[in-house]
Amino acid sequence: MPALDWQGVLTGQPLQWILSGFLTTLWVTLAGMIIASVFAILLLLLRLAGGKTGNALVAAWVSLFRNTPLLVQLLFWYFAAWNGLPQALRSFINADHSWSILPGDVWWFTPEFLCSAWGLGVFTSAFLIEEIASGLQAVPSGQRQAALTQGFSSWRLFRYILLPQGLANAWQPVVGQYLNLMKLSSLASGIGFAELTYQVRQIESYNAHALEAFTVGTVLYLLTGVLLGLLLVRLGPSTKRRPRARHAAINAGREHA
Repeated sequence: MPALDWQGVLTGQPLQWILSGFLTTLWVTLAGMIIASVFAILLLLLRLAGGKTGNALVAAWVSLFRNTPLLVQLLFWYFAAWNGLPQALRSFINADHSWSILPGDVWWFTPEFLCSAWGLGVFTSAFLIEEIASGLQAVPSGQRQAALTQGFSSWRLFRYILLPQGLANAWQPVVGQYLNLMKLSSLASGIGFAELTYQVRQIESYNAHALEAFTVGTVLYLLTGVLLGLLLVRLGPSTKRRPRARHAAINAGREHA
């Protein structure tokens, strides 16, 4: 087996292709995490305050996006939903905008980026809802009743009591879902795979270093997964912070009263 030659892939245009794809993955991951987290919080609040109708809507959301393959969802958003938008909006998104360039020369206001981030976000939100809901079930019912007797609204109960402790109880599984989103975004499945294979062909035709390029990319993603996991665990809520959360909830209840 011939020895690997790194000189051609670690310099010049091949390296730029690798870094461009890697930075795009990071930005798509961040956007998908934000979308997934916002949807998960809003839908959990709907489940809490929406009664039977709210529960049914959330259950339908979870069932739809959890049980439909991600590739099918991405292809739907990119080909069907995108083409269903008004022509004027599609033309505006497809136009060049100086404000749509992220650090690393990544264009975020494009159909590919928006559909990838949106698809990954709604897909991951279904799993986040289940993980956080499991953490919410571990919150003692007495704390809920105490908050309600102090005049807490559904939002305040969720914001000061349920969400902080639910996240603390389920943070490890939540981190796992975020890391899974990062791994999925490295493909951008049906959308990004075509771009990935095209860039590999470019590298191979450029200097025949496709194997080295895949090796560099693999190392980058592995290191990113490890570092992202450590960072999320470090920054996440801890069960040791529950007394502080309850204290903040009591103060909020007094202010509300």
